[in-house]
Amino acid sequence: MNNEFDSLESRENRGSHESQALAWHAVASWTWDAQDETCGICRMPFDGCCPDCKLPGDDCPLIWGACNHSFHLHCILKWVNSQTSQAHCPMCRREWQFKE
Repeated sequence: MNNEFDSLESRENRGSHESQALAWHAVASWTWDAQDETCGICRMPFDGCCPDCKLPGDDCPLIWGACNHSFHLHCILKWVNSQTSQAHCPMCRREWQFKE
């Protein structure tokens, strides 16, 4: 009987409050590192997608201009192609150049 007591006492001293994870579900999130939270052309949030896309992500990346304004790829391409003369940034009106 003394052995049982010693065994119980040693477990209590060790802090035998053990637990075991039966399942682990990882969750991750991401955001674009942009000054604004929405596209200056379509006004859709960057964590979503442009009106032309069904899902956010690789098919709808952000594009930065030399002026540091960012837009959905499809939005800025439409904007640049719709300009009859030299394209300008829709936000600051500087001559549009893609950031390198």
